[in-house]
Amino acid sequence: MDALPWLSAICGAAIGLVLAFTGAGGGVLAVPMLVFVLGLPVAQAAPVALIAVGASAALGALLGLREGVVRYRAAALIGALAMASAPLGVWLAARLPPQPLLLAFAGLLAYTAWRMARWQPGALDEIELARVPCVRDPADGRLRWTPRCARVLAATGAVSGLLTGLLGVGGGFVIVPALTRVTDVAAHGVAATSLAVIALASLAGVLAAAGRGAIDPMLAAGFGGGAMIALLLGRRVAHRLPPVGLRRGFAAVSAVVAALMLARATGVWPDA
Repeated sequence: MDALPWLSAICGAAIGLVLAFTGAGGGVLAVPMLVFVLGLPVAQAAPVALIAVGASAALGALLGLREGVVRYRAAALIGALAMASAPLGVWLAARLPPQPLLLAFAGLLAYTAWRMARWQPGALDEIELARVPCVRDPADGRLRWTPRCARVLAATGAVSGLLTGLLGVGGGFVIVPALTRVTDVAAHGVAATSLAVIALASLAGVLAAAGRGAIDPMLAAGFGGGAMIALLLGRRVAHRLPPVGLRRGFAAVSAVVAALMLARATGVWPDA
């Protein structure tokens, strides 16, 4: 057991690099990594993953605030709804059997892989821009707040928070595609804003899990510490790497892990 915290730190470092390179997806891979590498059940792995993802996201969001790229009003609205719905997800996770959660993860990862594989960089044309609910004001660069924009962002927060608590993920797999689709914010701003929301939603999930005594402090410290250090290092080189290649690489990893989780859920690969 003495080697377990170190192994946890190595796994956390891998998650931190994913967050640094893609701005999302760390939470989606964190629980499967804890399940397969450390042999934890989903219910125990989820809060440990939340701590690592939340701490790393908070660090990334603070750095984004310093750089002035976080859309803090949008992050506050999405984060508030996410924090409100995350405890419901934790409550459901404690009452659902492991197999449906594993199947949910497999489907979630497959969807994430598909979305990441299809992603292409580029600016919106005039027709696409007219359909976007949340657009920036050319004068000051801030988002124009309309009822439609507020509804879309609020719905994004509620869904991401529920999945944060239920599956132990940070919600970035929902937030990044949603912000990319419903706003004209640049990619680095979307990633930084997503990290701010992930930090808020993860905090709510961690507090709810801590109240049930479901967190292993040694594993959480190792996993979270490794993730934060790796995120700091990853940010130094992320801007030098091609974004399309990074996201497609993440899509490939997600597809492989989805297949493994499906095998575990269906008994093809039984628990150790």
